[in-house]
Amino acid sequence: MVNAVPTISPAQLRAARAWLNWSQAELAKAASVAKTVVNRYEQGHSVPHADSIKKVQGILEAAGIRFAFDGMKGTGISAVD
Repeated sequence: MVNAVPTISPAQLRAARAWLNWSQAELAKAASVAKTVVNRYEQGHSVPHADSIKKVQGILEAAGIRFAFDGMKGTGISAVD
């Protein structure tokens, strides 16, 4: 059985980018994913492959964003102290 890991929500992704003042293109380049991956996920049009969302989440965390979860549901963001 595979252990499920919480994934950031589209709202958390938008909030994290806004907090960092990053464009979709800047985030996509930093995470080595296509800009359409970021755009379509933020808009709720698609769910990226697990590897893509892990890259995006990892880059945002490395930039100082902490993601909050309630179980598997993304509930917010904050800055790493």
